[in-house]
Amino acid sequence: MDIPPEFRPLFRRSPVLELIGPLYCRGEGDDLIIGLRVEAKHCNARGTVHGGILATLADVALGYTMAFSSTPPASLVTANLTLDFAGTAKIGDWLQAHVDVQKKGSRLSFANCYLTVNEQRIVRASAVFLVAGQLDGNASA
Repeated sequence: MDIPPEFRPLFRRSPVLELIGPLYCRGEGDDLIIGLRVEAKHCNARGTVHGGILATLADVALGYTMAFSSTPPASLVTANLTLDFAGTAKIGDWLQAHVDVQKKGSRLSFANCYLTVNEQRIVRASAVFLVAGQLDGNASA
């Protein structure tokens, strides 16, 4: 499946990302956008992307954008993740996660995320993160 040319493979790996990926990204820090081409493995019995995949994509996008928008990157733990589903995606769709950082605090950080298909918002997510320290540049998510 084709990937938009401005996207590159996501710069981090972990077992869960290997399971749901491949994930792609463009930009960095506050401007990071994460993308996913929907495959059959992402879908439920109705042929649409499972809500758990959408939640995972939102959590990864929110966490990575928040963590890597500071130098050195922050180590964050998701304290709360809320999603509102307003649409869906199907096999072959290109999903993008766009994050809006609300506040980066010394103990808590807050951000919102929109998952889109063809510029249509299908998920609104918001998260609160506990700031746990700073990441080692080689750490996995």
